[in-house]
Amino acid sequence: MKRRIATLLAGLALLATAAMASATTPGSGYFDHSDHDDVLAGGVKMIPITTPKGTFHVWTKRIGNNPKLKVLLLHGGPGATHEYFEAFDSYFPGAGIEYYYYDQLGSAYSDQPKDNSLWTIDRYVDEVEQVRQALHLDKDNFCLLGHSWGGVLAIEYALKYQQHLKCLVISNMVDSIPAYNDYAHKVLMPAMDQKQLAEVQKLEAEHRTDDPRYMATLGPMHYEQHVLRMPESQWPEPVTRSFGHINQQIYTLMQGPSELGASGRLLNWDRSKDLHRITVPTLVIGAQHDTMDPKYMAGMAKKLPHGQFLLCPKGSHMAMYDDQQVYFDGLIGFLRGVEAK
Repeated sequence: MKRRIATLLAGLALLATAAMASATTPGSGYFDHSDHDDVLAGGVKMIPITTPKGTFHVWTKRIGNNPKLKVLLLHGGPGATHEYFEAFDSYFPGAGIEYYYYDQLGSAYSDQPKDNSLWTIDRYVDEVEQVRQALHLDKDNFCLLGHSWGGVLAIEYALKYQQHLKCLVISNMVDSIPAYNDYAHKVLMPAMDQKQLAEVQKLEAEHRTDDPRYMATLGPMHYEQHVLRMPESQWPEPVTRSFGHINQQIYTLMQGPSELGASGRLLNWDRSKDLHRITVPTLVIGAQHDTMDPKYMAGMAKKLPHGQFLLCPKGSHMAMYDDQQVYFDGLIGFLRGVEAK
């Protein structure tokens, strides 16, 4: 009798394990490409984008298949690339999440027109909407994830087009550039070596940010403390590859020469009084050592009618690398919760 009970319990344990595995790993449906028109190119699609300056093409790549959950990734910069998101390959497929890499216009894999009139928030928002339409994403499945500058773009897109969204993720971005700069001046800069900071600011004032001393000084005292918390020589290859491909013209024009505050076209951007208008489920991700105030980002989640906040206590601006497990556990938990609704 005891042997039968033990056998029965063992069988139930195996069934439970199998059920858990099927709930957390993608089945054959995740690899079903029958309803997609990008199979020949392995998920890659060049999408035509209409702009006031003509038609250009942007690069996208789909990974996986999930009719209920499709995540479009908006990279930072402006002018960086999708490449630093490649850490998502270690987590999203196992969770059965369909996701799209995307290089915004002007970034490495996409067309790179030189007309500076193209680099405005409104024009980028219109581009994202054209990408959404081309990828056939809609309110029943479409989740938009924006990191850093991509968070600005995600907020702006949601304020204009949230009728097309299932959910939103704002990763490592505040809703106000003045608040971002205020934190840099009142919290980050006073904690730095003041002699080194003065050298950096002098080079900025003289428009000599291409001087090798600029990044040689700014790297250890800022980037390795607040952008990605490990020695730059140990930064993951997708990060160094992406940063190496940044379109410096767009980045400097929009953001300014460094992550130590913003000084470009984004200088006065502020949506702090509009965030309550975003009513779709929204996850705000912040990090304790970010270039932006984690307490401010926690406050953003409270402004949102259906907001949640995830803090990465060991992370910085690139928390998907330096606090990876917390970042992805929280993100995937949020996405699964939305998917189930």
